[in-house]
Amino acid sequence: MDLLKKWTDIYIEAGCDEVGRGCLSGPVVAAAVILDDNFKQSLVNDSKKLNFKTRMDLDSYIKENVKNYAIAELPAGFIDQHNILNASIHAMHLALDKLTIRPELILVDGNKFHPYNYIPHQCIIKGDSKLLSIAAASILAKNYRDRLMIELHEEFPQYGWNTNFGYATKQHQKALIKHGPTKYHRQSFRLVYD
Repeated sequence: MDLLKKWTDIYIEAGCDEVGRGCLSGPVVAAAVILDDNFKQSLVNDSKKLNFKTRMDLDSYIKENVKNYAIAELPAGFIDQHNILNASIHAMHLALDKLTIRPELILVDGNKFHPYNYIPHQCIIKGDSKLLSIAAASILAKNYRDRLMIELHEEFPQYGWNTNFGYATKQHQKALIKHGPTKYHRQSFRLVYD
């Protein structure tokens, strides 16, 4: 089933999504995407439903064929200070800040958002599997974060971030028991395993 291209017919819409909320380490990353009217891509879907290769292949297509996009990240320290929900929403605000076209309506994946710059917003549960702009944002955010975690893996290979991307897999939990947390770990999350 093809995803909806527009929520309305009258506004410049920006789709927003974030990734990395459930991870033990690394940043939370958000993206905002304003589609071009001619954007056609039947493979674009919720990033969780796509394999790594398909997502990476779609990355440059999305970037080259949308009207505008932006990506922002917030580190573990910010997450610890402000909690993961607030950090996720703030990361979306930062991505919106970076857009060079001002949206007239913000479409957000999920059910929570803080008002942004007096622009109306609509929260959409499972928005990344309903709307093309949110799905495209989810892909850009996930690809950006996955690449980053693969880079951070070089610094701390024992945690397996090149395959678990900071999620609480058995390997990641075992490495935490053996080596303890790094500067990239979220101290406010459950990091003690036995």
